[in-house]
Amino acid sequence: MKKFFTLVVILCMSVGVRAGGLMTNTNYHIAFDRMMARGTSFDIDAVFSNPAGLAWGHEGWQLSLNFQKPWQDRDIETTIPGFLGNDFHHKYHGKASAPIVPALFASYKKDRIAVSAMIGIVGSGGFVEYKEGVPMFNILLTSMLASNGIMPNQYKLDSEMKGKQYIYGGQLNFTYRFTDYLSAAVGFRANYYDGYYRGHVIATDHPQFGELAKLLLDVDQKGWGFTPIISLNYHQGPLTLAARYEFRTKINPKNETNVLDAGLGTNLIAAMMAVDPVGAQAKLSALNTQLGGYTAPYEDGARTRYDMPALLSVAAGYEFTPKLRATLEYHFFDDKNAKMANDRQKELKHGTHEFLAGVEYDINEKFTVSCGAQRTDYGLSDGYEQNTSFACDSWSIGLGGAWNITKKIRMNAGYFISIYSDYTKSQNNYLGTPYAGKDVYSRTNNVIGVGIDYKF
Repeated sequence: MKKFFTLVVILCMSVGVRAGGLMTNTNYHIAFDRMMARGTSFDIDAVFSNPAGLAWGHEGWQLSLNFQKPWQDRDIETTIPGFLGNDFHHKYHGKASAPIVPALFASYKKDRIAVSAMIGIVGSGGFVEYKEGVPMFNILLTSMLASNGIMPNQYKLDSEMKGKQYIYGGQLNFTYRFTDYLSAAVGFRANYYDGYYRGHVIATDHPQFGELAKLLLDVDQKGWGFTPIISLNYHQGPLTLAARYEFRTKINPKNETNVLDAGLGTNLIAAMMAVDPVGAQAKLSALNTQLGGYTAPYEDGARTRYDMPALLSVAAGYEFTPKLRATLEYHFFDDKNAKMANDRQKELKHGTHEFLAGVEYDINEKFTVSCGAQRTDYGLSDGYEQNTSFACDSWSIGLGGAWNITKKIRMNAGYFISIYSDYTKSQNNYLGTPYAGKDVYSRTNNVIGVGIDYKF
């Protein structure tokens, strides 16, 4: 019972459909979707990807409005040979999604100075739902009841969990070009975390006891964090070199708990008391103490860390001809030093490494095509991976194009897909049960987007 409720109350950390690190998005502008490597951009998307590069951008005002639609599956395939006398095999389907995700960019440049701003979803960004729950609590509850003579065919397991994580951000940058070749920018981003956990896990419909055990959870979390940002850009002839550093963002949301109810069913407690009042009282007291300790993070007013890690981005771009450009880029997210719930970040082998490449070609004055790729390595380990929150290393491929409708208006359209490597976690005693078993974690991710850039 202790392990069952311990794991259940940490559910719904598996939210988010994005490109980037474990808690950070990088796909704000559609130019990323269609090219990936944008670290040397001088266009309006440089407000995020290369603020210092705006010193070589459009003279005057620019605006950009972007809309993206992501969708993702997050599945867990569980196999436990010989579980309660039978071979257990089941695939739990998690559906992660988000509505249309907008982002707004603006910049103004005059001579050597540029000022820019951006509003968007800068971390996580989506909803997740497991209509059958996840194996960690189904298997644990089944095993616990079986050890007390109550078998799975004697009751109904009703479980469903869902959650939301959004980190909204507003960023402001100031750019200055010191020489003909070198510029720098300083910036600041305010981040607002908005999330919730909703769900229930109930073992019910037992012919003698009715409801055997339950967890009811309804918690909202909200909090703020602030990010200083610095960037440099060197540009001479066809060569551009750029670097950007975002400092770690401390986010410590506070709970607004609407419902938190966990325990054994009334009839089951009464039966335990009737058989052995003294022993049952001791067991129930110990259980309540355990539940109090493990549900404490979700009590009203409690706080949970969801830091955004420090990010280092370096990029090199080269213009081979006036029509053909390419960029290579590297990101490092220092996830091991960004606090998570229960210090889970310590289980990572290393921070996230990302390698990006992109190429862009102007067919003519009207049309541009581009494509790119990204490799993401999270430094995962068995200790980090959980049923409720898991990641998978991936390759992402993006493609699309831009249409200069007029000299002032440009439309961008792009699509990217992430191809994940399954992660297999084997356990000799699956979630503390006497049985050996394994979970295979798998994901899919797709994003389409369209945006309009406008130059005054």
